[in-house]
Amino acid sequence: MWRKLVTLMRLDGPGAKPNPVKARLVPDASPLGETAFEPNPGNLRMFQYLPEGLKSGAPLVVILHGCGQTAAGYDLGAGWCQLADQLGFAVLAAEQKAVNNPHTCFDWFNPEDITRDSGEAASIATMVRSMVEMHSLDKGRVFITGLSAGGAMTSVMLATYPELFAGGAIIAGLPYGAAQNVRDALESMRSAPLRLPAQWGDLVRAASGHQGPWPRISIWHGALDTTVNINNAQALLAQWVDLHGLSLTAARQELADGAVRLNWGDALELYTLAALGHGTPIDSRDVGQQGPFILEAGISSSRRIAQFWGLEQSLTRPVAKAGPARSFPTKAETESLALPEIEAALLLEKSDGTAKVSMALNAENLIWRALKAVGLIRR
Repeated sequence: MWRKLVTLMRLDGPGAKPNPVKARLVPDASPLGETAFEPNPGNLRMFQYLPEGLKSGAPLVVILHGCGQTAAGYDLGAGWCQLADQLGFAVLAAEQKAVNNPHTCFDWFNPEDITRDSGEAASIATMVRSMVEMHSLDKGRVFITGLSAGGAMTSVMLATYPELFAGGAIIAGLPYGAAQNVRDALESMRSAPLRLPAQWGDLVRAASGHQGPWPRISIWHGALDTTVNINNAQALLAQWVDLHGLSLTAARQELADGAVRLNWGDALELYTLAALGHGTPIDSRDVGQQGPFILEAGISSSRRIAQFWGLEQSLTRPVAKAGPARSFPTKAETESLALPEIEAALLLEKSDGTAKVSMALNAENLIWRALKAVGLIRR
């Protein structure tokens, strides 16, 4: 999905405006309908879904697709409109155009698109404000999530417009400030830049001048992801631990449907799936359907994210279908495990008086130590 990123170039100026569009239903069974909005400096498309009988003051969830995907395709895979029907929130989906990016990736590495009041970031912010106003939604309960390039763009929106969002979820994405051009993007996907948590946090603080409170953040990543290295999840964690003023060692560790979850109360959580590659993890027995970069994993990331945001008070668990047995540690075994010494995983190295953070994947890495601790990997 990202391998030809080096060829991606903007083919129009940041001020290009789309032709007016009429509301219509997209053709692949999604209930999302397209709507016009302005201004649109990033030249994106806007889709929306309002469940029947949606009440005034309902929450809003913004979804951002990955490269090669459409807004409707990502919604069908991740199941957000299905959840909207069940839980009573509106859905807003931004969509990239091929004229902006041949592979329909959001341009999360392009300075003009990741700066407040500019480009694609400004277009998405306008969509949010427009939808909240048009449908009398609760501006205090707006949430955003995305996969891959959409996950990286979610990081951009949380950094440049944090006042708009109560929470965010970044799936197989990258931290804000990881790249400022195509070369940086490719290098960051292979391995996150080496920075201290405070340096990651400062990038977000400088993006808007916002003083807080900061959105609650859910991070999801597969340990077998060969497209966006899992140490980007480590860097994301460092960024948001610093912004929330948390201690890395204050995390609680648990096993959730085969995934390792580290959480810091209602402010921050990290899910790591040992056998997952690059994509959004779903449980199609619940919501969503398997497809390219939508991966059957026996855990519904969309529903768990909605619960973490407070959109669902209790987690609905579908009746399991017959399938191959999976062996995981018991609850008692999991609860008996001590949380790894996380801060020891952030190895400070002095070089010419400058502190650097080693984010290399090794036996001391936070994520890999957590996976080993619950027996999901053996090496």
